[in-house]
Amino acid sequence: MKKEELLYLYLMLFHVGIGMVIYLLPFTSKLYGYSIFILGGYYIIKTQNRNNEALMAAAYVVGSEVLLRMTGGNISYEFSKYGVMIFVFMGAYFSGFSRNAIPYWLFLLLLVPSVVLSTFVLDYDTNIRTTIAFNISGPVCLGFASLYTFRRTITLSQMNSLLLCIGLPIVSTTAYLTLYTPNIRDVITSTQSNYAASGGFGPNQVATFLGLGMFVFFSRIILESRTKFMLVLNLIIAFNISYRGMLTFSRGGMITGFLMIVLLLGFLYLKSNFRGKVKLNYIFVMIGIALLLIWGYTSVQTGGLINKRYANQDSQGREKSSKFTGREDIAKSEIKMFLEHPIFGVGVAKGAEVRENEFGTFSASHDEITRMLAEHGSFGVLALLLLLFTPLFLFLENQFNMFLLCFLTFWFLTINHAAMRTAAPAFVYALALFNINLVQTPTANKEERTVI
Repeated sequence: MKKEELLYLYLMLFHVGIGMVIYLLPFTSKLYGYSIFILGGYYIIKTQNRNNEALMAAAYVVGSEVLLRMTGGNISYEFSKYGVMIFVFMGAYFSGFSRNAIPYWLFLLLLVPSVVLSTFVLDYDTNIRTTIAFNISGPVCLGFASLYTFRRTITLSQMNSLLLCIGLPIVSTTAYLTLYTPNIRDVITSTQSNYAASGGFGPNQVATFLGLGMFVFFSRIILESRTKFMLVLNLIIAFNISYRGMLTFSRGGMITGFLMIVLLLGFLYLKSNFRGKVKLNYIFVMIGIALLLIWGYTSVQTGGLINKRYANQDSQGREKSSKFTGREDIAKSEIKMFLEHPIFGVGVAKGAEVRENEFGTFSASHDEITRMLAEHGSFGVLALLLLLFTPLFLFLENQFNMFLLCFLTFWFLTINHAAMRTAAPAFVYALALFNINLVQTPTANKEERTVI
């Protein structure tokens, strides 16, 4: 076995071990969470961010967020978003922000009016500081991460390394979930999202991360499996992550991961020559068989309930009245708020209070788009348009970024079903703004950077 293969195998086993140790000794989750930030900061300072080490550290924070949340390993519940921003600022200290990232400075400015409004309209007994921070931390994280990555040039190898940094903690999460729920047939009794198969944590967030992990390791099958051993190992990892993701019975994250894989394969096929297309045909068949095996195995293990879940049926095979488990009602209420307050919106975090006053129950938004409309008004519309069209213009400028559409799809679909409650959609969106150099090693262009 080659040295490269051994190192990769040890890396995977080490992260499987992390998941097992956290399950067996829960207090180690705190040690794991704190060490990520301490070692990450030390790594960035030592290397002075010569090869975007800040992004590597931030990517690892992103991948570990759901594991740390479900096991109580984070410094605070929302700290992963702040951790990403801290590492991005450290990277910017050494390498600068992009001088031309005007759309993202403007995006951050567009968030300000609603934040100011919230200080006046939130209920008297609301903790204004923490409530606003909880609701605005996701968009702010996206803004600052995008300021750093906008048109920054990295190699394809560096991008694959960034994705691996996201994927490694997801391997640990998968190991933890396997030990947490070893016998699936004992806990799968309906077609509802399953907390028991999600580590006792929110299935929506867990599925989002496992769907992202599925994409990471299927992309490595395509781009980074230079030997049969690496191919088989990546297939095994992708199979296990996908299987555990399916068992959450939360559809959004897994459908998103699948669409990202389809987009990547489609892009590579269109850009390949004849010989490349022939090789990709074999990969299509292999990945297609793998996905069918994952679905078939999950169907057997769940007694066919997974088939009914994705067909929007209950355990008796009857079609459910709602395809979105009531989230459409929240979205409708937010559209109503926007129509009633079209300029400034109702204020950050005020939407949930309005719903509680009207319906008597507190319900946080699952859709970042309608939340931005309701709470930021016309400023939110402009902010969303900037986020959507800026990377599309970059794609027209540089159509060799094979990941751009994949990352943009992940961001857009994720914020539609899981809002921006985790750092993942913010950070993955920022990754879409890179210029990927397929040939040369990028060199820093001091004229295009401004150091803070």
